[in-house]
Amino acid sequence: MLDTDWSDSWRGAFRIELRAEAIGLAGRGWPVLPGTYPAVPESATDQAGADAEWQTPVPVHQNWRDEVGAHPHRVAAWWTEAPYSLLVATGTVVDAVEVDDELGRRAACLLRALGQPAPIVAMPNGRWLFLTTASATGCPAELAGRESVRYHGEGSWIPLPPTPFQHGVVHWRVKPEVWGWRLPDAAVVHDVLSRALEGARVQLAVAEPSAA
Repeated sequence: MLDTDWSDSWRGAFRIELRAEAIGLAGRGWPVLPGTYPAVPESATDQAGADAEWQTPVPVHQNWRDEVGAHPHRVAAWWTEAPYSLLVATGTVVDAVEVDDELGRRAACLLRALGQPAPIVAMPNGRWLFLTTASATGCPAELAGRESVRYHGEGSWIPLPPTPFQHGVVHWRVKPEVWGWRLPDAAVVHDVLSRALEGARVQLAVAEPSAA
């Protein structure tokens, strides 16, 4: 059995870190929400069950849409209760495009080459999140039609660091403070992702052997 004092101490410290990040984001006007989190197991059997059940965080409150834009004081109160995951609702202040690792790396390199600011989040499941301003037109067809791409706009949410995840913790690949907390225009990032996707297709076509 895990040492109760140690696990409680760890959870308390982690909750404080999550709370600080949540308050900071809310103070900048980001629509922060508390999310579900994996339970701390008391035995190896419990650990196996927790791994099987835990997938990704979802909002704690069923009426989470009514909580969008909560005051930092309310946000602070949420994280006094538990080490909730740190979620941000998309569709108002921020949107995000979620991609696989390969496309994420290609797009990040292209953004860097172009000198374009873009906060990027990496999740332990190998998925990347490219954060943008809220888009009025949604996700372009060339991205939306890709099975490995998921667009987070109105009615969705994303996890932000240091949210616990299955087998790891969500972390920044490019922190927003690096670019002065400026979110890039959605159309710019969508274009870069589309170009990175097209580059992957071209490389695949070149690598495929010619038909006999």
